[in-house]
Amino acid sequence: MDLQSLLFMFFGGLGIFLYGIKSMGDGLQKVAGDGLRELLDRFTTRPIMGVLTGIVVTGLIQSSSATTVLTIGLVTAGFMTLRQAIGVIMGANIGTTVTAFIIGINISEYSLPILAFGTILIFFFKNHKVNNFGQVFFGFGALFFGLSLMGDAMKPLRSAQVFMDMMVNLSENPLLGVGVGTLFTVIIQSSSASIALLQTLFDQGAINLNAALPILFGDNIGTTITAVLASIGASIAARRAAFTHVLFNVIGTILVLILFVPFTHLVEFFQATFDLNPRMTIAFAHGTFNVTNTIIQFPFIAVLAWIVTKLIPGEDTAIEHKAVHLGEQFIRQSPSIALGQGKKEVLRMAELADKGMDEVGQYYKTQGKKHRELLPQIEDALNNLDKTITEYLIQISYHSLTDQDLHTHHTLMNTVINLERIGDHIENLMEMIDSQIKNKVVFSESALEDLDEMFDLTVSTLRQAVKALETNDIEQARAVLEKEKIIDEMERDLRKKHIKRLNENQCTGTAGIIYVDIVSNLERIGDHAVNIADGVISEV
Repeated sequence: MDLQSLLFMFFGGLGIFLYGIKSMGDGLQKVAGDGLRELLDRFTTRPIMGVLTGIVVTGLIQSSSATTVLTIGLVTAGFMTLRQAIGVIMGANIGTTVTAFIIGINISEYSLPILAFGTILIFFFKNHKVNNFGQVFFGFGALFFGLSLMGDAMKPLRSAQVFMDMMVNLSENPLLGVGVGTLFTVIIQSSSASIALLQTLFDQGAINLNAALPILFGDNIGTTITAVLASIGASIAARRAAFTHVLFNVIGTILVLILFVPFTHLVEFFQATFDLNPRMTIAFAHGTFNVTNTIIQFPFIAVLAWIVTKLIPGEDTAIEHKAVHLGEQFIRQSPSIALGQGKKEVLRMAELADKGMDEVGQYYKTQGKKHRELLPQIEDALNNLDKTITEYLIQISYHSLTDQDLHTHHTLMNTVINLERIGDHIENLMEMIDSQIKNKVVFSESALEDLDEMFDLTVSTLRQAVKALETNDIEQARAVLEKEKIIDEMERDLRKKHIKRLNENQCTGTAGIIYVDIVSNLERIGDHAVNIADGVISEV
């Protein structure tokens, strides 16, 4: 077979393998449902639970990089602390060894029937769950088929003198092997693929164990690049989590290189004792390395957190996503007390909505990146508090309530709904401003002045509605209704001015669409402020 055919077969096989891994992971994630993010959020309060959760999630989605990126997202959103994230990252490193063990089974000869079975489940059934399982089987088959193609393409390497000389150099210089493994994994963005390739080379006798193990350690370092890329432009906490992933694997590699000879003997012991085939030998080495690394570094999670905090200094703007005033003990004590705690949390939610309005207003005026970064966090926080507070208020409703408490309960439920919808409109405004920046839209001076006035009035109206709720002040609530009438009039007036500018060719169609959408969302926020004020008026 000529060189061109070998290269085509290798890279084609690599592409099929990578697609198989992705397809299988996506399918498993769909089968698992939307609970993976919740699983990470709920079961990572202690580091040991974070490790176990990281193992489970990575085993399900077949990608330590995906788990780490998901974890960084939770850290960015404020759902997870750095220490919790470190535990999950450690667990992800163990969970990713599942792929190597699957490949170690070596069922390549059945890859095409498995692939065909997955295709049947995808195309000949209308049930989505069956389709998801079909995607898993398709990916599973594609994984082994791609691996088989890569193996066939690499067979001639065993007799190539250049390759043999390189393997000798790798055997004699472990650091070179670490560098090769790191570089290759960085290039293809998948430690599973690079380790699968290593398993195939070792299976064919093209590489010995002394050369294979340093490459394996390098693969673990290379996989951290995905997390680093995901943290670019993210919060300081997210960058710290990504750097922890790098630091964890680098420290583990240094330790195992120091103990390289005994580690190699341990792997050879496993190979002889359990009669492991070459691919499973690499899988055992991979698993042993990651489990041992986690056991050694687990007691030093606080130290790792301290180190990355020093290496990446700075204060992060933290948005507290979780409820701070709620607790089942208040419901057991007294429904009235529980309602009081619920009101405190609703007011805290209102503060977040107010902050969101302030940040989106600053983003509109300055187009500053720091304001843009906070907005998704605020939206996530509002959505989380909406769910948490609503569930808490529903629990309170199961108890006997006085007429006054019933009114308060209704008002709080109504307010939570409106605050969450205000969060949606804030997100809409952010997207409109994103579009304005992307399309390089410039508003006229008069349009900017009108928008500034409407922004200020809308913020003032929302704040007055929240103040009325906090103090049960009916006069403040009625003032909100009057302000909202002005907002409605302003919206109509700004639309007329926009049409006039459009007719006079003073603005583009794109600018007009963005402008009208901003005005419309501000008017809707005013409506929700009125709904909050109406709740106060009806309660008093």
